[in-house]
Formats: sequence, C-alpha cells, structure tokens
Amino acid sequence: MATVLLVEDNDDVRDMMALALQIAGNFVITARNGAEALDLLHDQPRPCLIILDLMMPVMNGWELKAALVSDPALSDIPTIVVSALSDEMMARAGGTEFLAKPVDIDRLIEAVCQHCH
Repeated sequence: MATVLLVEDNDDVRDMMALALQIAGNFVITARNGAEALDLLHDQPRPCLIILDLMMPVMNGWELKAALVSDPALSDIPTIVVSALSDEMMARAGGTEFLAKPVDIDRLIEAVCQHCH
C-alpha cells in the first residue's frame, strides 16, 4: 500500500481526492496547507508522493516546494502539482508532474500508480 501526502486547502476537493485514492488502494495523509504538510512529513511515514495544490493560506505550494528542495531528507519525494493556474504558473513550482483542476480522477490515480507502485 502506497502512502501519499495530499496537500489541498479546499475541504471538498481534498476529501474527494483522498477518497478516490483510498478506494484505489492507497494510504492517504492529508494537510490543509504547506506548514501542516511539513509538520506531517517530519512526524509520519515518508510518502512515496506528494500531491500539492499551489494556492493555499499559511504556506502556499510554491513555499512548500522551496522548503522541500532545501531539505535533503525530503527533496527527492516526487510531487504532482494540482492547480487551476496556467501550466506556466504550475511549472514554476517545480513539480514532477502537473494536473489541471478540476482533476481527472483516473489520471490522478494513474499518476500515483506510476510514482508509487
């Protein structure tokens, strides 16, 4: 069972994505913002993948990605950036892969399988 960290501030979107990933056989840890995600990354088992929204309060996705890159223990975790922003804006976050919102759940599950199984 793959462990995935899902970082999304919208409760409905986070719950829907988490449920779909759980049904697909993954263990999902969720965070509402980048600061919460960083805390979880230090307290929980290491995820095989981070699914990251960009526009969030407290610590946004760009700030979280910068923190991950600067931490050798976390810098190699693949990241799927999920956002309604343009591809160019998503690319600036430096993710491994980019998915536009609204998220195609089948594509999300496929991406998780590619990175975690």
